[in-house]
Amino acid sequence: MNTMKVKKFSKKTVSLIILSILALMAFIPLYWMVVTAFKQPTLTMKFPPEIFPKNPTLQNFESLFQRRDLFRWTLNSVIVAGTVTLTQIFLCAMAGYAIAKKRFPGSKLFFWIYISSMMIPKQVTIVPLYIMVANFGLVDTYGGLILPSIAAPFGVFLMRQFMLSLPNEIIDAARIDGAGEFKTFWKIVLPMSKPALAVLGIFTFVGEWNSFLWPLIVTQSSKMKTLQAGLALIQEEVPMEYAYLMAGATFAAVPMIIVFLSFQKYFLRGVTVGAVK
Repeated sequence: MNTMKVKKFSKKTVSLIILSILALMAFIPLYWMVVTAFKQPTLTMKFPPEIFPKNPTLQNFESLFQRRDLFRWTLNSVIVAGTVTLTQIFLCAMAGYAIAKKRFPGSKLFFWIYISSMMIPKQVTIVPLYIMVANFGLVDTYGGLILPSIAAPFGVFLMRQFMLSLPNEIIDAARIDGAGEFKTFWKIVLPMSKPALAVLGIFTFVGEWNSFLWPLIVTQSSKMKTLQAGLALIQEEVPMEYAYLMAGATFAAVPMIIVFLSFQKYFLRGVTVGAVK
């Protein structure tokens, strides 16, 4: 018995050490970004580098906040990420409900064809998507930033998997009581799907906030750029001002850190949501 306990203790200890090392490795880039943001601009290239800055300064953030377009970029990111998140939650919930609880010819085939589009890299679709957006006159507009992302295969898949676990008896009871199709969806299905909706909303908001390539391509003027694309513009202007650039990256990362710390249980639940019927 003692030997078994020692083995279990050893395995837990080794696992804890390995996980701690991996967590530390993942934390180092974030720590270095924040530390560099508070360094004197002349000390960013110092060798050996200072792990703990001796004279931290807010000079980099002061210079960053003096840019008027920074707050416009932040507003654009809030508008785009917020609109895409709300729209995608609603549309993916409706599609997931229809595929999970409705039976129509070709429903399974349609679902798997749609889901298989997740295997197509986004880079492959950028050119035809840009041509389509340009033909509709949506380049450098909120429409061009928002419309291509309002529906996503992952969101439909997530909602469909969760809604498969909802009891059909409750939906049938609502219909017997005279509730219409949309009322059943709005009053019965959506409230029961709050965990999945929360997971989808968090994943979508984080993904859209961090989106870089598409906003960079579809926007032309500085006033329409999102925060991530705007930071790339700053990098082109001052490519060697690493402390200044890290201040911008830290500012952009703060909302995501807050969201993750506030809703981390939903991130963890997102791994298994809908897996148990």
